Amino acid sequence: MKLCIPVQENKGLQSGINPHFGSAAYFLVVDTETGGCRSISNRVHDQGRCRPAESLSEETIDGVVVGGIGRGALLNLQSAGIRVFLSNDGTAGEAVEKFKSNKLPAATPGECCGGHGGQEGGCSHG
Repeated sequence: MKLCIPVQENKGLQSGINPHFGSAAYFLVVDTETGGCRSISNRVHDQGRCRPAESLSEETIDGVVVGGIGRGALLNLQSAGIRVFLSNDGTAGEAVEKFKSNKLPAATPGECCGGHGGQEGGCSHG
């Protein structure tokens, strides 16, 4: 399975999970069977416009592990058949291990961000 994990820095599996899917600097794509991984720059996060799907448009991924995600992004991923899981602490490597042990909960629309920056109706995770 190929997992996409939004990360704060480009340090492979040692990268910290970014608190919000769309604002990540990088996306780490991990093959859970081989352990191989590579990073992709989130090239379309500018002036408050999160469009991570554009950065990932040429990738084939089966699941995404996020610290937080907006409702629109969650529904778009789910409608494309991509499973979304929650893990808001630790490293990408730790998230992969939790995934392999079936210890990551699935994201639901009720857990989504309403906006940016922790403002009213916004992300509560950072």
